[in-house]
Amino acid sequence: MTKEARQIALATTDTRPANLPPPRTTTGPMPTSSSAPGFPFAAILLLFGALTLLPIMDGCAKLLSQSLSVYEITWARYFFHWIVLLPILFVRYSWRAFTPAKMTMQLARSTILLLGTILFFFGLSYMPVADTLALFFISPLVATLLSALLLGEKVGPRRLVAVAIGFVGALIILRPGLGVFRWPALFALGSGLCYGFYAVATRKLAGTAPPLVTAGFTALVGAVVMSLSAPIYWVTPSLFQLSLMVVIGLIAAVGHYMVILAYERAQASLLAPFAYYEIVMAVAVGFVMFGDLPDRWTWLGIAVLAASGIYISLRERQLGLRRPPPDPNP
Repeated sequence: MTKEARQIALATTDTRPANLPPPRTTTGPMPTSSSAPGFPFAAILLLFGALTLLPIMDGCAKLLSQSLSVYEITWARYFFHWIVLLPILFVRYSWRAFTPAKMTMQLARSTILLLGTILFFFGLSYMPVADTLALFFISPLVATLLSALLLGEKVGPRRLVAVAIGFVGALIILRPGLGVFRWPALFALGSGLCYGFYAVATRKLAGTAPPLVTAGFTALVGAVVMSLSAPIYWVTPSLFQLSLMVVIGLIAAVGHYMVILAYERAQASLLAPFAYYEIVMAVAVGFVMFGDLPDRWTWLGIAVLAASGIYISLRERQLGLRRPPPDPNP
């Protein structure tokens, strides 16, 4: 489903902003990824659990897109996500969690993700789940470039070469000029581009609010915007469709919360390479639900994209760049 967010040399002390109380738990403040106490095995299990669930959400969204508007599916993803997350947020942070610091940046970041989610679901409505997700994974490549352009991070020649190779992987999947290019792939690429900007915005916000608060605010913005526009696209769903809509929101909430818990227990740079397991699950979901399997060229493109992203993650870990926790997909 990441969120990718990053910023060099995050402080290892508690970065919770002053306007937020500590979580109301017996364990004290929620650690940031940079101060995670380090339980990598538990973190990896949580991440794998999340990445097993999230492609199922994508499969449900694709199934619903055969009969409902993408906008209505997006509403369900955000609205039911927010409903599930609300009690968790209230228990840990009270109502003050809904007024995080740097509100303008938070709104901009949430809007970018909402646009990316809509584009991603449009891509799913036309393309196999695995192909859509694979093209979405240009996002870490875009984020690497934008970090240099917008945040002033130094990106060395090795990572730049890895980015270029990653885009070659995307071109292998697309194969423009060879008679197999599908224009809906532009939706998936657009989603990945949005997610790259979202990643940079999250890096900019690193340390201003706990990850759970930021995730909750993002869900709230999406739910409000899609609810206000609902009369334009609304079609009353059947009981089965409504059930799938609830499942989409539930998986979004549970999956992304598991990601947050994972990054509380291990460094982002350690866990980032495991994110590509999501493509494996996307292939399985696409085959079981729709009978779709990537062709050999798509497999090659996926491998090149994944290798590029994994190298960038390992290189950043080697360089000691500390990143806030990413989310797996929109």
